[in-house]
Amino acid sequence: MPDPWNNPIDDYVPPENQRPFKYNPPDAPLDYVYRDDHILVLNKPYGLLSVQGKPLHHKDCLEFRVKDHYPEATAVHRLDHSTSGLILFARNEAIKAKISEEFRERRVEKTYIARVWGEMTEDEGVIDVPLRKNWEDSPRQMVCYERGKKAITRWKVLKRGEGSTLVYLFPETGRTHQLRLHTLHIGHPILGDELYAPDPAYHAASRLLLHAWELAFRHPATDEMVHFKAEPDFA
Repeated sequence: MPDPWNNPIDDYVPPENQRPFKYNPPDAPLDYVYRDDHILVLNKPYGLLSVQGKPLHHKDCLEFRVKDHYPEATAVHRLDHSTSGLILFARNEAIKAKISEEFRERRVEKTYIARVWGEMTEDEGVIDVPLRKNWEDSPRQMVCYERGKKAITRWKVLKRGEGSTLVYLFPETGRTHQLRLHTLHIGHPILGDELYAPDPAYHAASRLLLHAWELAFRHPATDEMVHFKAEPDFA
């Protein structure tokens, strides 16, 4: 693999109509990591929307499939369709409100695993770069120091080799595409990223190599800390 691509996102403007979105959801059984009378934790596959999109052909989503089993369940948060991993559902509105408050107050601990372009020289670090929506190139987001919202990601190297790095990502905020943009900003885009990665990094993987690996939070019914993990298929 060539040397890492090091242009910061501020200098990177994707060409028009680059890699158009094609929705082809996988025909995979639901993978329940945990379920009780209050919450459901699932391992979402790559390529499946978390919730229904606006176009009619985007009706098929994880929430829609879960409702076949649990009609009352709704997603508490979302993962990009290209991101796999743990996602949390509530089984009634009171539980959803309680968990949503935990997310708003940043009390939910989230750990992602990603494989990024290039072998990172440092072992860990913090990316503190504000983000906002790119109104001229939706759905992409962008770095903006004037009007962007605060976004912080901690990272730690898991292993290096063959021109890429496997990293843990710990988002302290939950901005749209935060992990994709922050890793890109430091010169290490996530492999297979159809929205932001330059061609060499995009073609280095058949999918976005980003996975929501771990969730930890206080159970809304018992107030006890619970931890869930789901291993990625690319580590």
